[in-house]
Amino acid sequence: MNAHSPQTHLPIWQAELSNAFTNIRDLLTFVGLSCNQLPYSETAVDEFSIRVPLGYAKCMEKNNPDDPLLKQVLPVTDELKTFPGYTLDPVGDLDASIPGGIIHKYQGRILLITTGGCAIHCRYCFRRNFPYTDFQMSKSRQNLALEYIEKHDEINEVILSGGDPLLLNDEQLGSLLVKISRFKHIQRIRIHSRIPIVLPSRITPHLLNIFDQISQQIIMVFHCNHSNEISQEVASACAMLKQHQIQLFNQAVLLKGVNDQVAPLVQLSEKLFANNIIPYYLHLLDKATGTGHFDVKTSRAISIMNEVKANLPGYLVPKLVREIPGESSKTGVFF
Repeated sequence: MNAHSPQTHLPIWQAELSNAFTNIRDLLTFVGLSCNQLPYSETAVDEFSIRVPLGYAKCMEKNNPDDPLLKQVLPVTDELKTFPGYTLDPVGDLDASIPGGIIHKYQGRILLITTGGCAIHCRYCFRRNFPYTDFQMSKSRQNLALEYIEKHDEINEVILSGGDPLLLNDEQLGSLLVKISRFKHIQRIRIHSRIPIVLPSRITPHLLNIFDQISQQIIMVFHCNHSNEISQEVASACAMLKQHQIQLFNQAVLLKGVNDQVAPLVQLSEKLFANNIIPYYLHLLDKATGTGHFDVKTSRAISIMNEVKANLPGYLVPKLVREIPGESSKTGVFF
């Protein structure tokens, strides 16, 4: 189904999701481009499918093959190249996995794989090759996860990830949050989501009411890579979350051809903060198979960030980090 056939029997956000672009030719027609203007690859689509919500497509610059938002979702021939050091599990998720959809890497906190679905398919995704069918939270896996949390009172923070946890419907998400909130040793519940950026209609009064019922502090970590992604609809969703005492952070990925310049990173930090979002992390690319064309060398990243630091107050400069499998935390790249 294309993005122009509304399904009014669904909640607005689910209707928008159902009608997202799943055919690159339809998307390119929408932004005034054709496949022969771009290094587009059908084979890359076969390996990793396309999904782009209409609202996100509206933020793209028309007739611009170099649009930074388009580049994040465009399947290209470079995805088929072999790059040294790139693997199917670049951050060691599988080695740190525990039955119940749990990834336990760091002291005091665990991550739950809630779903394998996303509202948008980002071509640089570090979990694009992840075996989600082995992790998605069925009832039995959820029970295993809750038992694990109950037995480990040294855990004080639960991170909901995926996929994207906000792709769960309100009943599913609310039920999971309530069950987690019953454990008194859990102080914080963190939600990692790109949905407020790419599908802001998901932030509804009913969802906010669910959050209000949870006694623990709820933290939401967005994934926004470019200031052009922050539309007026996104800004409104952020304002609603902030009004309900949700602490907002952002983690971006440094991507070649998307945001690997000083000006876009400065503009991103400024626009995030103007919408009550703290620029938290800027990740060097996780080396997932199919993503090597997005890589920015560490030396160049350091050079860029030194200039970013010179143009922003310290509280707007994100931490430049990389994830190294087996390490006890993200590894800072100092500049």
